[in-house]
Amino acid sequence: MKTIAKWDIEDYHRLIETGILGDRHLELLQGEIWEMSPEGPLHTYVTEGLGNYLRSLLENRAVVREAHPITLSDSEPQPDLAIVQPPRQRYRERHPYPEDIFWLVETSQSTVDYDLNDKKKIYARAKIGEYWVVDVNQNRIHIFREPQGEDYQVKSIVVRGTITPQAFSNLRVSVDRFWD
Repeated sequence: MKTIAKWDIEDYHRLIETGILGDRHLELLQGEIWEMSPEGPLHTYVTEGLGNYLRSLLENRAVVREAHPITLSDSEPQPDLAIVQPPRQRYRERHPYPEDIFWLVETSQSTVDYDLNDKKKIYARAKIGEYWVVDVNQNRIHIFREPQGEDYQVKSIVVRGTITPQAFSNLRVSVDRFWD
């Protein structure tokens, strides 16, 4: 019988440090190393614009990280945006852990199904309190809140108006700004 060799976070970090993985764009998901899809221009445009917009709204209340790892128990994904607790210096020697994360955003163009299913399960299992999937093909945002097991108890789809992140009840994020 054949089995897949699983990697833990420490082994994955050692592989990165040795340079064996080179310049490949990879992430560790549930103990498996996956090559990430290249980004199309629209994906990059929406992610950069949303990242800049969120930075301007949040100011010093949060750090907005773009396409950098977060560390979960058996995964080290690289969400398009991770809105995490400040100060930025706390991440000098480690990536953010679930308890550091206000919410995560995945911008989806070719990976919509994956982000709405597999990634959502990973984030729910890690108890990430809020997860947004920005579907650039349909111009809509899937919002997931209240993780329980491998799913979220509260789910909604927003196409216009504003979104108020759970961690910032006085913040209004304009959906129209996602596409500017």
